[in-house]
Amino acid sequence: MAYPVTEIANLLLRFSYTAEGAEDMMSNMKLQKMLYYEQGFHLACFGTPLFEEDIEAWMYGPVVPCVYDKYEQFGRNGIVPDMDSEFRLAGDELELFAQVYEVYGKYSAYGLMNLTHGELPWKSTPTGKGNIITKDKLKEYFKTQLS
Repeated sequence: MAYPVTEIANLLLRFSYTAEGAEDMMSNMKLQKMLYYEQGFHLACFGTPLFEEDIEAWMYGPVVPCVYDKYEQFGRNGIVPDMDSEFRLAGDELELFAQVYEVYGKYSAYGLMNLTHGELPWKSTPTGKGNIITKDKLKEYFKTQLS
């Protein structure tokens, strides 16, 4: 079952806010890369998307345009999550989400940008707004990253 991408984005922001504290909140750029990793591993592990929205290959890496637009006003600053949200993942989905966050959440936005630029889904997609990194491409690549 796919979830609203805005809820997944807010869940990432909540993870960051509670794990790192308010002084080191997640920026929009980092959020975009984390959505890419969460989506890729979810597709690889479960065969279904975590969210339906497409990820595009922009100059600075993968971007979900509607989430980018929602948080664009924050610029490079951290984004305050909606802590009142009732949205939750459960079971295996939550476990995978937390594992992906644990591995990739420690990187900076620029560190994640550099990682994504070295990976096949971004490298094999023309760069620019409207250029979609397909879910099939994500699924096949992230299957190779499972250990």
